[in-house]
Amino acid sequence: MKKKIAIAMGGFSSEYRISINSGNMVYKHLNRDLYEPYRVHILQKEWFVVADDDTPYPINKNDFTVKIAGKTISFDCVFNTIHGTPGENGLLQAYLELVGIPQTTCGYYQAALTFNKRDLISVLKPYGIKTAVNYFLNKEDKVNAEEIIAKVGLPCFVKANRAGSSFGITKVKTEEELIPATKTAFKEDDEVIIESFLDGTEVSVGVITYKGKVKALPVTEIISENEFFDYEAKYLGKSQEITPANISEKKTKQVQEIAKLIYKKLKMRGFTRSEFIFHNGEPHFIEMNTTPGLSQASILPQQAEAAGITLTDLYGSAIETALK
Repeated sequence: MKKKIAIAMGGFSSEYRISINSGNMVYKHLNRDLYEPYRVHILQKEWFVVADDDTPYPINKNDFTVKIAGKTISFDCVFNTIHGTPGENGLLQAYLELVGIPQTTCGYYQAALTFNKRDLISVLKPYGIKTAVNYFLNKEDKVNAEEIIAKVGLPCFVKANRAGSSFGITKVKTEEELIPATKTAFKEDDEVIIESFLDGTEVSVGVITYKGKVKALPVTEIISENEFFDYEAKYLGKSQEITPANISEKKTKQVQEIAKLIYKKLKMRGFTRSEFIFHNGEPHFIEMNTTPGLSQASILPQQAEAAGITLTDLYGSAIETALK
């Protein structure tokens, strides 16, 4: 019997369309001899299966089933491709655990932790993971520009604490730019993280569970045409993504081992992609994505290809790992 797989895509955040692209890529490449995939759009107001003729069929949120042509369909597994909320911050994972359906990403606690940059940095510090100097703000806090700059320096980055895909990020070069930058970040989240500028080579490291083993994929070097790896650089072609990265074998192994250490210490599952900057010769951790992009332009599929892993095998392995 083929396993019925719900490919969850969409979400409630600014990353909705990116997620749709990722979900459609998984739908295209899943092995039809083993799986019967369904595209499930999870939106703020409605959840529904999209049939090949684009007919929507509502999902029953009580048990995550769908009725098509008079037949009720239950899913064996959910392939989670939702970036941002609710697929990357733990809400969907917790719901699926309650209704007893396996899913391909990490657990709800790990998702919530890694989605919160401030909390993740705090958890990783005891393991000796280097990061930028950070300053945190809640929306109701008074912004003391002098105090912030005294701690993190200029230039610095102002980011939404719980958002992905470079939404709500500003590179601040002067004190006058700081408060407008916090207002931009607060449009995405009610918490803001301000980070010191790290000058150096930026790399991305995919770590996955593949055929039962934790595996670090080839490292990607990111060279943005813009000031930093922002939305345009990520999704609109304004960057070079070089896999494998133009760094030494020693640095490659070093950053892969750190990424694997983080994956194992946090008890991660599924696909992750961690970002680092080699600052003063040492890798500094920036963030971890637990539902990384899976579209044609995304980094993790590029890394899998460089490792000799087809997309069909990559996606199938995620399902088989979830079903164990």
